[in-house]
Amino acid sequence: MGEKKERRFDMSGVQQSGAGLTSVITDRETGVQYLLAVSPNLGSGMTVLVDREGKPLRSED
Repeated sequence: MGEKKERRFDMSGVQQSGAGLTSVITDRETGVQYLLAVSPNLGSGMTVLVDREGKPLRSED
């Protein structure tokens, strides 16, 4: 069947607030981190996390 492909994204730091969830998603190829927010009543959204200078945050792995 071919090679098993590794996951590109990792999810960490899942937090619950009421019915909503937030989590940090890390792109394993670039190290760039994103914030994912999910609310059953409002939908979901995802945005890149940035430092004070507006540069994307990257994992330290």
